[in-house]
This record gives sequence, C-alpha cells and structure tokens, in this order.
Amino acid sequence: MTSRERLQKALNHQQPDRVPVDIGGTAVTGIHVSAVTRLRRAALGDESYRVKVVEPYQMLGEVDDELCDALGIDVIGLRPRATMFGFENADWKPFTLFDGTEALVPEKFNVTKADDGGFVIYPEGDTSAPPSGHMPKGAFFFDSIIRQPPVDEDKLNPADNLEEFAEFTDANLAWYRQRIKALDDGKRGIILTMPGAAFGDIALVPAPWMKHPKGIRDIEEWYVSTAVRKDYVLAIFEKQCEIALKNLEKLIPVLGNRVQAVFLTGTDFGTQRGPFIAPQAYRELFKPFHKRVNDLVHAKSSWKTFIHSCGSVFDLLPDFIEAGFDILNPVQCSAACMDARTLKKEFGKHLTFWGGGANTQQTLPFGTPDEVYREVRERIEIFGEGGGFVFDTVHNIQGPTPAANLLAMFKAIKDSAR
Repeated sequence: MTSRERLQKALNHQQPDRVPVDIGGTAVTGIHVSAVTRLRRAALGDESYRVKVVEPYQMLGEVDDELCDALGIDVIGLRPRATMFGFENADWKPFTLFDGTEALVPEKFNVTKADDGGFVIYPEGDTSAPPSGHMPKGAFFFDSIIRQPPVDEDKLNPADNLEEFAEFTDANLAWYRQRIKALDDGKRGIILTMPGAAFGDIALVPAPWMKHPKGIRDIEEWYVSTAVRKDYVLAIFEKQCEIALKNLEKLIPVLGNRVQAVFLTGTDFGTQRGPFIAPQAYRELFKPFHKRVNDLVHAKSSWKTFIHSCGSVFDLLPDFIEAGFDILNPVQCSAACMDARTLKKEFGKHLTFWGGGANTQQTLPFGTPDEVYREVRERIEIFGEGGGFVFDTVHNIQGPTPAANLLAMFKAIKDSAR
C-alpha cells in the first residue's frame, strides 16, 4: 500500500498492511527540534544538518521527506499559514537552543534576552510590541506571557475575544491551493489543521500571535469564565462557529479528497486523574458547536475529524462520538481510566485512536530501549487490530528524549509489520 492508502484503510476501520505512522503532522503529534536533530543524525548520519523549527511555540522540528522515507512515516501535515507567534515559516536563519542544538528558525523569529537569562519572543516578530512568549533559561520551549489588564465586568465585550477569527480571503484560499499542490504527491496521507475551529483551546486563549489582545486572555480567568460568565463564552463560541463553518465551506472544495483527516480542536478536557470538565458542562458549552462543525465536514467532504484532548477523558468519549468526532488524540493511556485494552474494546468501533503508541512522560524519555520496544509492540497489538489506529506517541516527543529510544520505537513499528 501507499502511505495514503494505508492511512485511509485505518481510518475506515479496515486492516492495513501495517499500522500507519504520524510523527510531525500536527502541533500535537510532533517532535521537538532537539529530538529530531538527534534522530536524524542517528538514522541518516548527517551531522551538519540543521532542522527547521516549524512550530516555534513548542519548538517542534520539521520531519522532512528524507526522514519520513527512512523511518516509514506515512502522514504529513497541512498547517495554518502563520505560526503561533503570528509569522510565516519563511526565510530561515540559524538559532542555537540552550542544550546546544543548532537549528533553523523563521526570519521573524525575533528574541531578546529575558531577565532570567532566557528568551522572550515577539508577536509577528515585532520587537516594538510587548513580548508574548517566554522561554526560561535552560528550557526547551516557550510559555505564553499573559498580557491582560484587570477585567472590568461592565466593559466586557465578546467581540474582543473574536478579533483573531475572520473569514478566509481569496488570498488565504490561494495560499492553501498552492500549499496543497506542493504537499500532495499522491503517496502520503495528509492531515489538515483547521484554524479557528477549536473552541476555548487554552493554548490559544492568550493569543501569542496578537500584539495587543483584548478580552479575557488570562488562563485562570478564562476557566473561571466558563463557569461564571457562560453567556459571554457562549456568545464567543456562537460567532466563532459561524466563521469556522463559512471557512470550511470555502476550503473543502479547494482541498477536496487530497486531505484524509482534519484536526479541528485541541481543547483539553482531561487531567491525569479524571475529566477536567463535568460531562453536563461539556454538553452545554462545547458539544453543540463541535456537532455543527463535524456535521458540515461530514456532509461536504470525505475527511475524518480529529479531536485532541489530553488526560483522562473516558467519561466524555460517548459525547465526543455523539458530537461526530472520528479520531481521538493523544490517547493518554497512563491517565486514569484510559487503559488501552478497555478503550479499544469499548470505543474501537467508533473512534480511530491516533496516538497512544508510546508514553512521552515516562517510558520514551526515561525508559530503556527494550522497555520502549516492548511498550510500542504492545500498543500496536492492542490498538491495531482491525484498523482504527494511527501510530503516534502520546502528544509531542520532548527535547531530551534519547535517540536510542526513538530508534527502538521505530524498530518496534517496523517489526510489528512482519
């Protein structure tokens, strides 16, 4: 099978010739640039190669065509035009991370030294604006800088939390038309990251790409608002949903069946120990909008819809399915009630598990290569039966992960196909 055929089989809950693999297709299925660099050197032996940072917020590295071919990676991603800091991936320049990794970053990746010896980064690369991200000294990625003044209840306006959402222009659509042409080789599967369809994704609330965000932009204040300012939040979601639906209506004909899956939302609903939100609150605040977006995608395209939600979300999975989601990520099997066999047994007919292949909190970064190998083989055996599984780790592979463990992971994937 080609990679695209393999992915489509798995998404259709049919048995492919081997499990399809995604490492690097989205901002939640990626790999830190330091780890990519070590992996590329171990797999291809090119010591001088500088990996591009394609998602600067989490400092995720590009998994290029040569590395995809060498490791058997089947999925590539169609990302939004602008990064999380509001600039395009273009005009590359060198940058050295605190761990000594030499990488390439976009020309507008502009940083200055922070008081703690780390870096601050600027929205749209504009150093005259307040910085929107902070990488502490010795760290591997950025945290958002909260830039919200004290909340004035009498002046709260949902429009302030909608500034970043707009209908696609002809220029936007032309960019997607050009980008899909460059990506589509007819062989690999493609996942689209759809901008503007994630309702209340906490990584997006501080809006690190905006120079002067207004509205509720503090993480704690936003979570409080979902309980005490529900009308405000619902008003934001209603207008955001209208825009997202219009943009999908425009984009689906441009991309057609060259896309197999669409990443719609990265809003987290789980903690390590249980749901982050009561099921009834999910049904009131999020589910109606998720259903409207999913219904349109399914009516107008062949795409499968992808929800990313970390943690223990077992109790919410029936609602995710009713809302129309086809794919669950990152499948955090180490969280409470997220046992792999139980998930496959209870929900494997309805959901494709895109993730769950290796524990990025424990086994992959801190285990031995043998432990990694055994875990990966076990997860493929459990999730891969009858299709409905795309191999990916549980969220992004972190920077310090040893190359030997990454090679053990890919060996386990390869061996599982025999």
